Amino acid sequence: MATLIRGKLTNKLSNAATAVSNKSQAKVSGMFARMGFQAATDEEALGFAACDDLDYDHRQGMQMDVLTSEEMMGGGGEGGEGSGDMVEGDSHYQRDGTGPPKSASKDGASPNELSEARPKITAWEAGWNVTNAIQGMFVLGLPYAILHGGYLGLFLIIFAAVVCCYTGKILIACLYEEDEDGQMVRVRDSYVDIANACCAPRFPTLGGHVVNVAQIIELVMTCILYVVVSGNLMYNSFPNMPISQKSWAIIATAALLPCAFLKNLKAVSKFSLLCTLAHFVINILVIAYCLSRARDWAWDKVKFYIDVKKFPISIGIIVFSYTSQIFLPSLEGNMQKPSEFHCMMNWTHIAACILKGLFALVAYLTWADETKEVITDNLPPGIRAVVNIFLVAKALLSYPLPFFAAVEVLEKSFFKDGGRTYFPDCYGGDGRLKSWGLSLRCGLVVFTLLMAIYVPHFALLMGLTGSLTGAGLCFLLPSLFHLKLLWRKLLWHQVFFDVAIFVIGGICSISGFIHSMEGLIEAFQYNIEE
Repeated sequence: MATLIRGKLTNKLSNAATAVSNKSQAKVSGMFARMGFQAATDEEALGFAACDDLDYDHRQGMQMDVLTSEEMMGGGGEGGEGSGDMVEGDSHYQRDGTGPPKSASKDGASPNELSEARPKITAWEAGWNVTNAIQGMFVLGLPYAILHGGYLGLFLIIFAAVVCCYTGKILIACLYEEDEDGQMVRVRDSYVDIANACCAPRFPTLGGHVVNVAQIIELVMTCILYVVVSGNLMYNSFPNMPISQKSWAIIATAALLPCAFLKNLKAVSKFSLLCTLAHFVINILVIAYCLSRARDWAWDKVKFYIDVKKFPISIGIIVFSYTSQIFLPSLEGNMQKPSEFHCMMNWTHIAACILKGLFALVAYLTWADETKEVITDNLPPGIRAVVNIFLVAKALLSYPLPFFAAVEVLEKSFFKDGGRTYFPDCYGGDGRLKSWGLSLRCGLVVFTLLMAIYVPHFALLMGLTGSLTGAGLCFLLPSLFHLKLLWRKLLWHQVFFDVAIFVIGGICSISGFIHSMEGLIEAFQYNIEE
């Protein structure tokens, strides 16, 4: 009997030691594989995942034990508020993307009511939002890109559409990981989450800070461009009035000051559809005027060679006109059928490529070497005034969108990120905006005005922004994140595409930034007005 008991104990201890050894080996192999020193086998990867799950469950169990003991000692607090919620950092929320269990809202609404209050959007509605982003005001600068790039500029309009469509797809792919059953689950929610995952574990927040800075720069520069184009359009619409372009910019900014009081975009969203329809009507009017002068089109002016000094600026203009990656993760997460995201990206970018190419080519053929930075400045005075007034209205109504997004990023990063920010919350206990928070918002509006006054060069600013942040957010970061997070699952041609996009995007970004800065310096030195 004693021998039998001894044998059973020996077998159990041997099995336990073998299991611990296998798990330790799998964990070490998995860690090295993640660091890129060797490729882990499927067994090692599964063992690593299982061991990692055990560690997470153990830590989570300890957290729940501490939480339970605190609740028992505290006597339930204020009616046991939050007793049914998961603690912050719950393992299953972060690993399988299912999120914590939905609790009731403060007003007693059930989870089902909360989900019904925020309906999902269809693929057509998502496509409309993407179209709004890539078919906006900034197509007005594309004929200027053709002026300095010729047929290569047209090729770049097509190339940028293909690349931006591809990088948008791979950016969304970085939001997903496979679970234990081989199913793809959403484990991240935003561009910032992807960046943080790439920089973990050594620098878990560095990537998010980089993306936030790039987003703020791009959003604020977009606001500045709206003010610049408003002043430019009004000045060229009424050249005989004793009002300078800077004065028109100040008048436009005065109309934008109420944006500082925005708490949400419900009031603005009502005008977005009308705004976009008006922009399409304006494009049709411009193209119709150009077609009326088809007999005078200067086909011989469309060149095969490029202006080496000005063409990199054109690259930035083209890239900036396609930027939509900032909000794609949120958009895809709110779609009724996320599986239709790829199809939606395809037809929106194909449509944008065709419309932009036709608009840029037709406008350039009409005015050739006299093409200006904002193409509507080439129209006859009568038509120009009507078209420009509509464009100014669209610019002013479009301004609150990037402004509000920039404010949200700034407030979350510096003022209200769970007590970890550098400054106190901008909002009081009753949810009202504090006076100093309102002053900061007004300061941001004034900052966009000052930049528009002292740097009133639409195309150069657009090229600078496209080269600095547009190329980074659309080309460099998505390809880099895709390689980092999904390296072991990528095929050779996907790796080639990602590396090629990163290299080409880096070259275009650096050259465009340098030449845009040189153009701005030259404009200041010689006091060149737009």
